Amino acid sequence: MKTEIYELHSKNPEVRELNIIVNRLRNSEVMLYPTDTGFTLGCQLGNKAAIEKLRWIRKLSDKKSLTFLCNNLSNISEYANVSNLAYRTIRRLIPGPYTFILPATKLLPRLAMHPTRKTAGIRVPDCNISQSIISVMEEPIISISAKIDTESEEDYLYLEPDDIIEKFYNLVDIVVASDNYNFKGESTVIDMVSDNFKIMREGANLDEVVSLID
Repeated sequence: MKTEIYELHSKNPEVRELNIIVNRLRNSEVMLYPTDTGFTLGCQLGNKAAIEKLRWIRKLSDKKSLTFLCNNLSNISEYANVSNLAYRTIRRLIPGPYTFILPATKLLPRLAMHPTRKTAGIRVPDCNISQSIISVMEEPIISISAKIDTESEEDYLYLEPDDIIEKFYNLVDIVVASDNYNFKGESTVIDMVSDNFKIMREGANLDEVVSLID
């Protein structure tokens, strides 16, 4: 099937288009879509064919764990073991540009967890479009940054929305665009496997995280 672009309203995404997108995701398709941290590649959680295609697009090995998006804290606790301290901290941060590394539960498909640590990388995005897709999907969706390999000193280059869409258009099945974007930058990654929280990557809203875990 030809790649389709669906332009959704940033505040009130159209229900008809959301249903079409979700049905295509359930048919093992891969999408490019906006979140609060930038454009992301995504697919249905646990869909082997779609995850394999996503890994191929981003040139990710099977040893690279995948992050996925949930729409609330109770959703997180289905797929990860959350300590009382982690629960209180996450509750104060979400929704937002944060990735929480937590011990995975048995409900999380093995394809989405870290192969050796058995952990999950989970986010609750502050973005109406990605939240709406999750709500209609009624399950989390995979979220891997849409990055471009470069030959410069930096590992990757982030491009403007139109450039990202043009670059990935022929690689994905679905492109989700919008009338407005509010990208905050890469997520701050917090290891919460134990109650001795560690910042694994400094990203957006770092000061808020530091003030909570110090």
